[in-house]
Amino acid sequence: MKHTSKITLALIGLFFVSQIIGLAVINNYIEHEKIKIGITEKATFKELPMNLSRPKVEEETSFVYILVAILIVTILVLVLMKLGGMFFWKLWYFLAIWLCLGIAFAAFMNHIPAMILGFLMAFYKVFRPALIIQNLTEILIYGGLAAIFVPIMNVFSAVLLLVFISIYDFVAVYKTKHMIKLAKFQSKLRMFAGLLIPYKLPKLKRKGKVKLVKVRTAVLGGGDIGFPLIFAGVVMKGLMLNNPAWQAFLKTMIIPFSATLALLYLLLKAEKKKFYPAMPFLTIGCLVGYFIVLAIT
Repeated sequence: MKHTSKITLALIGLFFVSQIIGLAVINNYIEHEKIKIGITEKATFKELPMNLSRPKVEEETSFVYILVAILIVTILVLVLMKLGGMFFWKLWYFLAIWLCLGIAFAAFMNHIPAMILGFLMAFYKVFRPALIIQNLTEILIYGGLAAIFVPIMNVFSAVLLLVFISIYDFVAVYKTKHMIKLAKFQSKLRMFAGLLIPYKLPKLKRKGKVKLVKVRTAVLGGGDIGFPLIFAGVVMKGLMLNNPAWQAFLKTMIIPFSATLALLYLLLKAEKKKFYPAMPFLTIGCLVGYFIVLAIT
């Protein structure tokens, strides 16, 4: 078992909550009235705040766009690590967090206050990091990210995205090991993209000068939250066409529940102090959940 029972439950609990909130964000971007009165034959989405636009790509091949973007971002981050470009990494990270938080909040409020709130939370996350703001923003961020990509994908492309990301995750952890380097790099800068749950609250220890004492911490990468959510969101937008909104939402929740069980299985079987690629397990969980949704629809 990788972590204690308490830490494991906290980790999977936050993961599940992030999926619920993310689906709520996606649901609020769907134009339900157009579906209800038959104006559109497929789910359409409200515009993003501040005139932001979604990528103009075909649904069947949109996963290629996302995969290429991930590879480019990974290479840029590795280069910044090598060159020591901490300022550019912080700026880039801050803008990305601000964008996703602003989009998430805009699902429930006017755009201007949503972007202001997103800015404030992004600022504290990056420049005044603390445990609560870290996990709170991580729970919210991926709903905003999914609101960008769910509208440009269909189930076919979403499945392929899960498969290729799982392969990439496996290679990045076990072969090239650059995913481990990235995680350690982000943790060192206190800008980790994902959930962080310490075994105990870190304390300040005085010995000549004040320093922060390290404590063991359980982590779950942001991609492990975001990709299952995107898949579930794509399934949900299809269900909205033939089901009442509340019913489509509840059916979709089968996927996050199944993914959470898959994550729990990984954490129970994993060994301490070892790194594991979570996406292969989460992908299986998502697909099992999807087949259950198909069986009851």
